[in-house]
Amino acid sequence: MTMISKIYGHAGQRDGEQLRRDGWRTGIFAVSVSDQRLTTMEREAIRAIGERLYGGAHGTRS
Repeated sequence: MTMISKIYGHAGQRDGEQLRRDGWRTGIFAVSVSDQRLTTMEREAIRAIGERLYGGAHGTRS
């Protein structure tokens, strides 16, 4: 006999874009620097912010 929790019974997996939209509405900004919807200047700004907060490509801070 298989039991399914009532809490998770109706839960579905959301795609990445939906997670990003929901996060934005709650104050979290998730974006890829390779997103083609961004201009070159926007990509560079996001890359600079990410490196400042989290370090370089391998997570090392300078």
